[in-house]
Amino acid sequence: MTRHDFLRRFQLHPAPNIQRPLIKRLRPAAVLVPLFEDNGELHLILTQRSAQLRHHAGQISFPGGRQEPHDRDLYATAVREAQEEIGLQPEDITLVGQLHDYPVMSNFLIRPYVVLINPRQPLQRDHREVAEIFTVPLREVLHQNKHYVYRLRRFIYDQVYFIPYQQRNIWGATAGILRELADHVYPERQFIYRPLND
Repeated sequence: MTRHDFLRRFQLHPAPNIQRPLIKRLRPAAVLVPLFEDNGELHLILTQRSAQLRHHAGQISFPGGRQEPHDRDLYATAVREAQEEIGLQPEDITLVGQLHDYPVMSNFLIRPYVVLINPRQPLQRDHREVAEIFTVPLREVLHQNKHYVYRLRRFIYDQVYFIPYQQRNIWGATAGILRELADHVYPERQFIYRPLND
C-alpha cells in the first residue's frame, strides 16, 4: 500500500462506530502508529518491549506510554515517549489522525495516533525499555482475514486479537488497534475474522 492510497482510504472513510463499556479510573496513555514509505510501500514500525518492564514485558507494541503531568496533551505524550523509546524526533513526525481510545487490562486507556514519519537519522532504542525495533509491511497487518480473535466470556474485555507475522505473534492491544485501523481503511471487509475458540 502506498502513502497516497493509505491517506485516501483513511481520510475517505469515517471511523468505525465502536461501542465499549464505560470504564472509570483508567489511567491515560498514548501511542504512535508510525508509518514510513520505502520503495513506494508503507511500512509499520513496532517494538518488542524489554523483558524487564513491569507492564506488558516482552510484548510487541507501538512506541508510547502513560501520560505525565507535564505533557501538554496525549499527542505530546505519544511523541515524547517515541522520542525516549526509539529516538524518533518530533520534527520527523506528521500527524494523520487518531483512532478510538483502547482500554487494556493493566488499567490504561490508550489513545492511538496514526502518523507518517521521515526519520533523518537512524532510530535508536532505549535498551532499558525496548528489546528490538522492527518493521512490518502495512499490507501484512491490514487484511482482516489474517487476524485471529479469541473471545472471552464473563469479562469486560470481550475479545483479544492475534496477528501472526513471520516468526512473531502480534497480540493484545497492539493487534486490537491494528484491527481497528484495518476496519477504518477497509470497512467493506471489517467483519472477517478467524476465531480461535467457539
